[in-house]
Amino acid sequence: MKTTALIAEDEALLAANLQAELLRLWPDLEIVASVGDGETATEQALILQPDMLFLDIRMPGMTGLACAEALTEDWPEDGKRFPLIVFVTAYDQYALQAFERSAFDYVLKPVQTERLAKTCARLQERLLDRKPPRAAVASLDAVVEQMRELLAAGQPESSRGMPAAAPLRVIQASAGNTITMVPIDDILFFEAADKYIRVVTAAREHLIRLSLRELLPQLDPQRFWQIHRGAVVRCEAIETAQRDDAGKLTLTLRGNPTRLVVSRLYAHLFRGM
Repeated sequence: MKTTALIAEDEALLAANLQAELLRLWPDLEIVASVGDGETATEQALILQPDMLFLDIRMPGMTGLACAEALTEDWPEDGKRFPLIVFVTAYDQYALQAFERSAFDYVLKPVQTERLAKTCARLQERLLDRKPPRAAVASLDAVVEQMRELLAAGQPESSRGMPAAAPLRVIQASAGNTITMVPIDDILFFEAADKYIRVVTAAREHLIRLSLRELLPQLDPQRFWQIHRGAVVRCEAIETAQRDDAGKLTLTLRGNPTRLVVSRLYAHLFRGM
């Protein structure tokens, strides 16, 4: 069977150039899709399950890093082995250092033939070394560990090595002409909803126009745990963490019927003492 790859690049000329160079260097490679945004890349990767992904780091909406994060969370346990990932990026020193320490590869924009040839050689070697997994989820273990490190290294430069600002003590949620002051101690969890975040308390819920990526640095990390790319929970509100036979974790909350699923990336937060 042919080796398959998916390209995610929002600049059409760069995508076409990358595809042409890949096919010249690797004639037997089959490009199963070339898409221009992270959301479509995630959707198509889950459907097509290619052997490799070439992800542009900075795309409108979902970035290449967020796409990789989503795939580690949503990759089907009965699917093929998790794909090898190559990030395509403009020069960014902290990102390159992170990639050097991880299992992921990278190429710089504009893509240079010599560097891409080395990447192709590495990919071919790794594909030959890969043994059929007993279960697809087993092949994700190392990827999940590397993804955690990469996400931590991918924090904005301004947020690393700088004193943290005082955590938020109240959320100001506006609706029409009214601003509701929601004490942080009342909040059970935050959940991403399109361009908004749902702020859920025991009594009601509110919407704020903010992204989780913008909100997270303003929360106390000892009290608010990210459990999924789209959900953050106040740890004191968690009543139980239940693990099913497949290893999936589900949280129940005090005083609220909502059940929250914990993704693979954040399952390490829940270990018995």
